Amino acid sequence: MYGCRFRTPLGEMVTVIDPTGAVARLEFARGRREEPDLPAVDGTRCAEVMRQLQEYFDGTRREFDLGLNPEGTAFQRAVWRELVRVPYGSRVTYGQLARQIGRPAAVRAVGAANGANPIAIVIPCHRVVGSDGSLTGYGGGLPLKQWLLDHEAGLRRLPLSGVGPERRELPRCR
Repeated sequence: MYGCRFRTPLGEMVTVIDPTGAVARLEFARGRREEPDLPAVDGTRCAEVMRQLQEYFDGTRREFDLGLNPEGTAFQRAVWRELVRVPYGSRVTYGQLARQIGRPAAVRAVGAANGANPIAIVIPCHRVVGSDGSLTGYGGGLPLKQWLLDHEAGLRRLPLSGVGPERRELPRCR
């Protein structure tokens, strides 16, 4: 496993790349000191992730073309595979995701899987909203989730206002 830390317009992120070159983890580093479990640093192996994220923030990339290999249960991986299919600028509800994976009664489990997503932005857990369209849960706070949705809708441009590296919690989906 290889990893690196790098800056984005939303603050520093950490990525871990597996031996096949697939992304195993991509998280915001806010509030963390050193990553005790960060594998051997290798910026070359992380370069494609960094390039594609920069294009996303620049507004020139709407789909990621990266191999993904997140650790999780079979159920979590099914939810994450479906999340990757949610188009840029779109939103989906937890109930819709549950139906799309063939488990219509598993709405809460879908929410839990969404919250365990280890690959931020690329597996777009920020695109999941409540059944009434309201913003519900995002580990980085609803302002960050709203910023990402607005960015995809073309309503915001960088730099951020009120959402930035000064935040201390580690953003994760919920």
